[in-house]
Amino acid sequence: MAKYFDVHPDNPQPRSIRQVVDILRADGLIAYPTDSCFALGCRMGNKDGLDRMREVRHLDDRHHFTLMCRDFAQIGQFVQLNNASFRLVKASTPGPYTFILPATREVPRRLLHPKKKTVGVRIPEHTVTQALLAELGEPLVSSTLLLPGEEEPMTMGWEIKEALDHQVDAVVDSGEECGVEPTTVIDLSDGEPEILRVGAGDTSRFE
Repeated sequence: MAKYFDVHPDNPQPRSIRQVVDILRADGLIAYPTDSCFALGCRMGNKDGLDRMREVRHLDDRHHFTLMCRDFAQIGQFVQLNNASFRLVKASTPGPYTFILPATREVPRRLLHPKKKTVGVRIPEHTVTQALLAELGEPLVSSTLLLPGEEEPMTMGWEIKEALDHQVDAVVDSGEECGVEPTTVIDLSDGEPEILRVGAGDTSRFE
């Protein structure tokens, strides 16, 4: 059964955050709120967690996982940015955007798009997510919590606990302080911005 953590949206309890991160470090899979919507997340080295994420969402190996990063400096460790990409990403973060970029050697091979060798990255503007990332000290490999056959992502912590009780190890709930729309996805891997999905983030600067 998944452990349920009810955390304060503005001042998340350090003890709860530590307990969730302990679960992540023990190769657990969590559901957690972000500024776009709930996501599934695990550590980068957690192969079983990735497999479980694919199972929950019925994903194939062409799915772009996202590295949820604490800040811009952390993004720079995992993706290659030219000057134009640097400026666009810097101007758009933190916020509800996912950027597809060429990965560095720091990214485990199983996280890469098999042909393009790219990975998604983003910096969330969400207090609880940032607290988890600060405590963990590394990115969270993430995927939007959109269940097979559903049009809308799940947005209520208690519903997620009921639906995924035996498929995740923890559910983090911060009440209403969670977005309801997935991120806007921008592919910067070929130099020119390509809008792959219009979501919560304004697309005007990429058009």
